[in-house]
Amino acid sequence: MKNLSISPASASGAQLIDRFGRQLTYLRVSVTDKCDLRCSYCMPKGFNGFEEPENWLTFAEIERVVAAFGRLGVARVRLTGGEPLLRRNLPQLVERLASHEEIRDISLSTNATQLHKHAQALYQAGVSRINVSLDSLDKACMENITGRDSFASIMAGLQAGKQAGFKPIKLNMVVMGGVNEHEIPRMAEFCFNEGFILRLIEAMPMGSTGQNSQYRDIGPIRDQLVRQFDLIPAAEELGGGPARYWTRRDGQGTIGFISPISQHFCASCNRVRLAVDGTLYMCLGQDEQFALRPLLRAGISDTELEQAIREAIELKPERHEFTTQRHKIIRFMSQTGG
Repeated sequence: MKNLSISPASASGAQLIDRFGRQLTYLRVSVTDKCDLRCSYCMPKGFNGFEEPENWLTFAEIERVVAAFGRLGVARVRLTGGEPLLRRNLPQLVERLASHEEIRDISLSTNATQLHKHAQALYQAGVSRINVSLDSLDKACMENITGRDSFASIMAGLQAGKQAGFKPIKLNMVVMGGVNEHEIPRMAEFCFNEGFILRLIEAMPMGSTGQNSQYRDIGPIRDQLVRQFDLIPAAEELGGGPARYWTRRDGQGTIGFISPISQHFCASCNRVRLAVDGTLYMCLGQDEQFALRPLLRAGISDTELEQAIREAIELKPERHEFTTQRHKIIRFMSQTGG
């Protein structure tokens, strides 16, 4: 495994700085927009408007883009979807990305339904840590949220992840009032006992699914958990993302809080997203985008690719508008890349 101490710039000293002075160090790469679940806040039941496979970036094209970002100072890459484990031969892509010394940290977001099949190969290829979506410990509730009987396969995937050696394993729980909010203390105890890190996430109003989700401000929930589990602010940074972490005073557990609505983190945003079709999205809550696929397939040089990325970063907005224009973003989360 590579050393996960990430410096703020690449070995060459190159940096990506947007027009608001934020340094971009994190690229999320969607390898497919397809998913085997239909989580109620992400993708509507019956949705079939997926990107045609011929429009997916090939592994070679993804590698070119990631390598270019690496030369420009991006050290962290997260593979996402849809469900990334539905993309065939994913460990091969991981190996290709891990071969670039500028890329110091490769992680994966997954629903874990397929993880028991691929955990060991992904770990050996270079994925060091994973985030797993798990919104409930109740089988019936999970079936209601995901649209299928997914609980047993997810549990098997989590155990396979532990056995493979991923560390940390973070469980992402989207908090929904009247659906799973009452389960948070139980989920925290589960994570403490299993050695996972729990991350509580506010539902974002993306597409009709997200806009109809039962949003809850996690601030009061955090205050309750601080008292219940004697939490203190974490001293270490865990992954370079937007979560604010708190640890148990006895050191026996950690909970992260991601609050894009109630306490946004736009001023320190350090990421962009590459969709499966090669579109760079600058912000989850805005429309700014830049199409790289046509340039790649027209034979753009590496120097021209780096310049295109710099031009794209200039489009990055100052902040999202989830609180002021909740219905603005009509694309679903799976289309952007989780």
